[in-house]
Amino acid sequence: MSGVSIAAVQGLPLFAAGDDLARITGDAIAAQGGLKDGDVVVFAQKVVSKVEARTVPLAHVTPSDRAREVAAKCEKPPEVVELALAEAQEVMRTAPNLIIVRHRLGHVLANAGIDASNVPVGEAGEAVLLWPVDPDASAQALRQSLQARFGVTLAVVISDSLGRAWRMGTMGTAIGSAGLKPIRDRRGESDLFGRVLQATVIGVADEIAAAASLVIGEATEGTPVAIVRGAVYDPDDTAGVGEILRPMDMDLFR
Repeated sequence: MSGVSIAAVQGLPLFAAGDDLARITGDAIAAQGGLKDGDVVVFAQKVVSKVEARTVPLAHVTPSDRAREVAAKCEKPPEVVELALAEAQEVMRTAPNLIIVRHRLGHVLANAGIDASNVPVGEAGEAVLLWPVDPDASAQALRQSLQARFGVTLAVVISDSLGRAWRMGTMGTAIGSAGLKPIRDRRGESDLFGRVLQATVIGVADEIAAAASLVIGEATEGTPVAIVRGAVYDPDDTAGVGEILRPMDMDLFR
């Protein structure tokens, strides 16, 4: 029988700026039996951002007048809003305790992906974490290192927990990828009764990220990396997550 397995990578430390994420993760994966061709290694965004020094102490942020104005509307610290504005193409909505932006990478999400959970308080006080500068490039670097170490062909997805329009709750969503087409276009294939599929385009990178989120910890689990084995995807050495973002001229809700 075919199937998909999802395994958390155990024994990982609390990562910090400058840590060799690929080597440390590779050591832990080796202790669990290694990798196989076709595996997808899913990294939580937080560990990628931490090793890439994307932690910002709020004491180092000087809010602009615009940030203070928006902060008053959404009831968030002006320092956090200042960082969100810097990461955003545009502010789309504000509400109490909520700011929705179109991120500089094209994603529409709350708080521009800025988060303080599982970020330690340092000498400068409370800090928050920004997304990696280029999640696709981060995924590609991790992929190359893991492939070289284990002698296999695999894919890497960087995932964050994002909310969804019209639905409650967050789910794992791909914000960076390497080694796979993030969408699987099945248009032109036939269904069970011979009808040609006209609109079936599957967000496979998001499906893999969501599956991995079942074992990647959000709280105290300490398991920020997972191996998804058996997922069906189209290998691709150059595609990135940008391909999954709906073009703005196809936005039906603006």
